Amino acid sequence: MAIGLAAAAPQERPGAEPEAGPRVLAMRLEGAVTPVMAEALAAAVDRAEREKYRALIVGIDTPGGLETSMREMVKTLLASEVPTLTWVSPSGGRAASAGVFIVIAGDIAAMAPGTNIGAATPINMQGPMDSTLARKATSDAAAFARTVAAQRGRNIVWAEEAVRRAVAASETEAVKLKVVDFIASSQDELLAKADGRTWRRGDSRRVLHVSGLPVDTIHPGFRQRLLGAIADPNIAYILLMLGFYGLLFELQNPGAILPGVVGGICLILAFLALSALPVNYAGLALIALAIVFFIAEIKVVSHGVLAAGGVISMILGSLILFQGGGIGVSWAIIGGATVSTAAFFLFIVGAALRAQKRRVHTGSQGLVGQRAVALERLAPAGRVRLGDELWSAVADGVVELGSEVEITGVDRLTLRVRPLGKEASS
Repeated sequence: MAIGLAAAAPQERPGAEPEAGPRVLAMRLEGAVTPVMAEALAAAVDRAEREKYRALIVGIDTPGGLETSMREMVKTLLASEVPTLTWVSPSGGRAASAGVFIVIAGDIAAMAPGTNIGAATPINMQGPMDSTLARKATSDAAAFARTVAAQRGRNIVWAEEAVRRAVAASETEAVKLKVVDFIASSQDELLAKADGRTWRRGDSRRVLHVSGLPVDTIHPGFRQRLLGAIADPNIAYILLMLGFYGLLFELQNPGAILPGVVGGICLILAFLALSALPVNYAGLALIALAIVFFIAEIKVVSHGVLAAGGVISMILGSLILFQGGGIGVSWAIIGGATVSTAAFFLFIVGAALRAQKRRVHTGSQGLVGQRAVALERLAPAGRVRLGDELWSAVADGVVELGSEVEITGVDRLTLRVRPLGKEASS
C-alpha cells in the first residue's frame, strides 16, 4: 500500500519550484578563507540546487586566506546551477585578498555602503617569498583573476591590478570600475536591484526574478563554528604541540591528571583542525620522530646527536606539515615550538627521569646499600645496629662481632647483609 501511495503521489518536475513557492537561500562567509568555508559554500550551493531555490545570496566579509580553498570556492560558484549573488557586507566589511576572487565569481556582485574590495597579491603565511617564487605566484593569480573576471563580464584590468599592484576600491569606486554591479544596504535592496538582471550559464542567458521573495538563511552548526575557529595552520600546530606536551608530562608524572586531560583535549582538537586542512603526513611523521629523538636523548648518552636530530626533524616536519600554495606555519611559531620542545625534554622531562633514577631513601628499598655494624657474631644470623636501631640480620657467611656489613635486601623485619672487605670468616 505504501508503494502504491508513493507511486500515486505527484512527482516534482525537474526545475520546478518547491510547493512552498519560489524562495531565496542566504548564507554568510566570515573570517579567513579555509577548507571549512569552502565546504560550507559547497553545501549551500548543493542545497540551493537540490531544493530549487531561485538564487543563493553569499554574504562576504573576509581578510583573505588559503589559495587552495579560494580556488575551490570559485569553482563551486562558477559551476552552480543556481544564480549566485555575492555581497560584501555588512558596512565596515571587506573582501580582501582571496575574497576578491570569490566576489567577482558571483553571477551578481554587490557591496554594502562602507565596504571595500581589493589587495589580492599572493602572500606566504610562513614569511616573505623569494623574488622568483613571488613572481610566479603573482602571475598565476593574475591569470586566474583575469579568467574569472572575463567569465562574469567584470573589469579584467582592475582584477589583474588587484593582484599585481594590490589596488583596492571602495564600494562606489568598485561600481564605477565595473568590478561589482551595484550597492545594496540590505538583503531586500539586494534582491530588488538584482531583479530583472540577466545571468548566464554556458551560451544561454536567463532573467533573474527575485524581488520580494522570502529568504531562508543558513546558520552554521557547532562543528562548523568550531572548525572555523581552529582550522588555521598556526592554531592547529600550537594545539598539536600542547597535546604532545600534556600527554608526555602525564606519562612522566602518573596521577597528575590535569596535564593528561588538557593534552588529550588539545590533541583531539588538533586532529579535528588537521582534518580540515591539507596535511602532509610526512611532516606529521617528522614531528613525531623529533619527539622520539628528544626522549631518547634523555635516556641514552648520545653527546647531543639525538637532540640535534630532534631539532632538525622538528623544523623540517613543521615546514612541510601543510601542503598547498601560501599555507604553512609561521617561522616565529616554528622557532618557538622547537626551542620549547627541546627545553621541555632536555630539562623538565630529563629532571623527572633523573629523579626517578635516584636511590630511594625511604621504606625498605631505602635500606639497601646502607651499612650496619654486627653486634654479635653472625653465623649466619644475629643482630646488627643500623644508626640508632637494632635489626635482626642474616649474613652471607660468618661475620665477626663489630664487623661492618652492607645491607643487600630486606625480608620483612630481617635484613640480608654481606660482610665488607676481609671481615668474613669461613
